[in-house]
Amino acid sequence: MTRLPQSFIEDRALRDAARAVLAEDIERLRASLSEEGIASRVSSGVSSTITSRIRTGARDVLAQAKAQAGDHKGVLAVLIGAIVLWFARGPILDWLDEFADIDDDTDTDAAFPEGDAQGDPA
Repeated sequence: MTRLPQSFIEDRALRDAARAVLAEDIERLRASLSEEGIASRVSSGVSSTITSRIRTGARDVLAQAKAQAGDHKGVLAVLIGAIVLWFARGPILDWLDEFADIDDDTDTDAAFPEGDAQGDPA
């Protein structure tokens, strides 16, 4: 069996030490989460000042959006229309396919009034 170079031995020792530290961190996290759940940590971690800042910021954004919408009613109408058309694209395309089928049938009858589709008389 060949002897490993010193750098491999050092790298293995570093890897094993890092794995041990990671295992300890995971065990500490599991013990901490078993005492108090994630949901309670998040709800207790958000203070009332942060909540009030978030509400104030949301109100400011809403007020600015209302002002912009009032100034650009045409753009807003086009945007809403595009969104409605996007969601209604399935039924609209089905209707267009049916319309195209009806139109194709009438063109065939007009082109060959007597006889079969090849134009030969019956």
